[in-house]
Amino acid sequence: MPKRYTPDWLKGFLDFTENSEPPRMFRLWTAISVVAAALQRKCCLRWGSLDFYPNLYIVLVAPSGKARKGTAMTPGLKMLRKLNIKFAGNATTREALIRDLKLAGSADVDPATGAVEIHASLTIFSKELTVFLGYQNRELMSNLTDWFDCDDDWDYRTKTQGTDTVKGVWVNMIGATTPDLIQTSMPQDAIGGGLTSRMIFVYEEEKEKIVVVPTLTAKEIELREHLLTDLEKIHMLKGDFEATEGFISEYTVWRLKQEQQTPFKESRFAGYFERRPAHILKLCIIMNAARTDSMIIDVQDFERAVSVLSGTEVKMPKTFAGVGKAKEADMMSKVINELGKHKEGMEMSELQYMFMYDADKWVMDQVIQTLDASNLISMVHIGVKTILRMRVFKDE
Repeated sequence: MPKRYTPDWLKGFLDFTENSEPPRMFRLWTAISVVAAALQRKCCLRWGSLDFYPNLYIVLVAPSGKARKGTAMTPGLKMLRKLNIKFAGNATTREALIRDLKLAGSADVDPATGAVEIHASLTIFSKELTVFLGYQNRELMSNLTDWFDCDDDWDYRTKTQGTDTVKGVWVNMIGATTPDLIQTSMPQDAIGGGLTSRMIFVYEEEKEKIVVVPTLTAKEIELREHLLTDLEKIHMLKGDFEATEGFISEYTVWRLKQEQQTPFKESRFAGYFERRPAHILKLCIIMNAARTDSMIIDVQDFERAVSVLSGTEVKMPKTFAGVGKAKEADMMSKVINELGKHKEGMEMSELQYMFMYDADKWVMDQVIQTLDASNLISMVHIGVKTILRMRVFKDE
């Protein structure tokens, strides 16, 4: 295969999108999803009795209009369209999505065995994920949960033709939403398990910078063409990825440590923690394909996968900060976020005024008492004023 223009496709994509407003993490995970979409089910890592394919469910999360989620996704979507990657419709029903999946079927020859392998590889690229999923659409969410593991055969019942089968299921997804929409669109008892435990939530609160005129330089236009050419080469990869002894050794140490220590304490991510090793192995395939055609996963692929996922997990708990059975959960999240922006503290009256349309005095008092009892905030009384301050800041 001809030599690539870019030594690393992910870095090249970040360079290409540098003159844009979305945070780096949003742009990086878009690039990761694009490489996954190009690989499809044609590539696999055989791991003992388990098979891992390079599909991920990535969700970009930010308050509405704050971090340019859709802007981050657009360049990747345009590149994949030029590759004629098969996409699901933006707004769909369960039946339409199953039809899209079945129509995505294609055949590839395994270069090692010469056998013809049939696979239905479909990518979901949704800038409004909650519109795509629908309101508490349990049946569609259940299907997406099934598809994550890429079963060889997936059976489903039709209204008129009995049972039908999709061969070689492979679904890759990247979507964008807001914390508020997660609360309203997903059943509360589904958060933390099922579909959400298979998702990687990438949370950001602000855009990286302001770009008044997002023009492309001649160098960036040339880089875009090089990225497209290299993405076509990535798309041509097929067959099994192999792992070096060094990779297996490093992964083993990490895996045993992972069982003893989770990256953060949050009960609603217990299901995610169980699937974290699978995310790492899938990411390792993508990291390797992004930099080489060798299909031999090495220590550097593992270290990069762990670094990217660990960096993402720093803010991941904020995804569900406003989701809870307590009726004040959403307001509690808003108060924590607001106090987190003011190291010098805020007056209680100022906070009450800011959220006067969301919470009355009784609710706000309950929120403050709960945060104080949890030792998350301190309260200082100065005359008639009450100053509230977070006890711990993320950068301290």
